[in-house]
Amino acid sequence: MNLLYMFLSLYCAASADNSGIKKMKMQFATGPLLKFQIWVFEEYMQALYQRYPDIRIEGENYLPLPLYRHVASFLSMFKLALIGLIIIGKDPFALCGMQAPGIWVWGQENKIYACMMVFFFSNMIENQCMSTGAFEITLNDVPVWSKLESGHLPSMQQLVQILENEMKMNVPMDTLPHHRS
Repeated sequence: MNLLYMFLSLYCAASADNSGIKKMKMQFATGPLLKFQIWVFEEYMQALYQRYPDIRIEGENYLPLPLYRHVASFLSMFKLALIGLIIIGKDPFALCGMQAPGIWVWGQENKIYACMMVFFFSNMIENQCMSTGAFEITLNDVPVWSKLESGHLPSMQQLVQILENEMKMNVPMDTLPHHRS
């Protein structure tokens, strides 16, 4: 239900007239903490949408550096190829004219364990490459909070205070009272 609410509110906000609407983007990490960070995003989004209905709130993944993404992608492909070689029993070392190492011989004798070890060990490294630990918040493309810099998630009170300060600083000039000299 929360995801339906999130997508409907994002769709309605995106299809509305964007004149004068502030845009808040929350980027969260992929990896082991993804479910928790999505839950935090949903909670913040609901609370902020009730308090500030004119702010369009978006959520997206905070991607790691391209090098880490490429390493994780390579490991994923290598893992599948290695599991395939273990299952079909092909010895890649014989093709190169080398003697098979003991770990390969053990893997051929214990295919299920070898495949599980390759799968879990590779996934552990892939997750480490893809996880950033980020929860970054921008308002109109200006960073207002960074978990990478602060080391923790903002409390709802801190987030509301940040938004209040931004709203005060970005008041249009025609709404300010005019003083005559």
